[in-house]
Amino acid sequence: MQVLHHSEQTLKTALISKNPALVSQYEKLDAREQQLLNEAFHPTSDLFGPITLHSQSDWINSHPEAPQDFEQFFSNPYRNIPSPEKHSIYILSIGSLGNTRVISEEYVKWLKGYCEAFFYGLTVKLLEPVSVSATRCSFRVNEHTRNLQIHAGHILKFLKKKKPADAFCVVGVTMIDLYPRDSWNFVFGQASLTDGVGIFSFARYGSDFYSSHYEGTVKKLQKKSSNDYSIFDNYFIPEITSVLLLRSCKTLTHEIGHIFGLRHCQWLTCLMQGSNHLEEADLRPLNLCPICLRKLQCAIGFNIAERYKALVRWIDDVSADTPRATPKHSRENNVYLPKPVEAFKEWKEWILKCLAVLEK
Repeated sequence: MQVLHHSEQTLKTALISKNPALVSQYEKLDAREQQLLNEAFHPTSDLFGPITLHSQSDWINSHPEAPQDFEQFFSNPYRNIPSPEKHSIYILSIGSLGNTRVISEEYVKWLKGYCEAFFYGLTVKLLEPVSVSATRCSFRVNEHTRNLQIHAGHILKFLKKKKPADAFCVVGVTMIDLYPRDSWNFVFGQASLTDGVGIFSFARYGSDFYSSHYEGTVKKLQKKSSNDYSIFDNYFIPEITSVLLLRSCKTLTHEIGHIFGLRHCQWLTCLMQGSNHLEEADLRPLNLCPICLRKLQCAIGFNIAERYKALVRWIDDVSADTPRATPKHSRENNVYLPKPVEAFKEWKEWILKCLAVLEK
């Protein structure tokens, strides 16, 4: 186990910069926002702590890359910036996200609501769900896990064609595992920053994906032709749990963060830390560190306190979770779908601590 400690001055420079123009920009922020962000370089802070590496297989050890401070982010001429003309994040479901139509619809609405709070100030819209066959992507059965996989690169090309004129980005979400090329085992997600599109799979976030009794295994792929997608008609979908929802929200916001130009964080514990495996991803928090938070605030222009309040409302909100009548599907009538937010309880307590600082 290794703890990555940075000096107070290093963290202060990473957050504020030594560039007089960026220092002036920082000093114009609300004094209470500065107070919260300054926790980045307070060694006794109980809100933001150092990154802990647990094994040699962790991301930072396996993928050495230069850290990105605020000045480098701000000065990047190629980063994507929302504009009045391109101010919407679009989410597109590929295949079913739940075992019934109602569960699928509710799940993507929960993701939409979470993104609206996390990227506070941008509009989040849903595109009509599509089947796997509509994407015309390649697919296979993974030789190790024996589960179905779809080609991430082909999906990105499909999403680029579906991108509306007002889109800042379009992200596809699916419960089917992904692979980026034949030589790779799998990938959790893939994005094209230049095209503003991304595809993310939640298949491996189910509780038993890596167990011997996983129900999604396929013994043999019987494909009559490259256009035969019938094997996806009844593919296995994991149960929607609170942990699966939390992991999905974490992956979605991390990857959209990359589309904004935020690189992997190496400063403090942060959502934008890289992860090589599920255990490392689970240790990564839902929140942004002050340095990455300033980057996102600079890109969107939100009030930090209002953003945190929106996230608390999403956790607390049950208005959309009342019984729903579904007349077209009589067996699904009066389905009660409470949003499973038990796993978010600890994070809500953390947000409330931040709000206490902001409201002093």
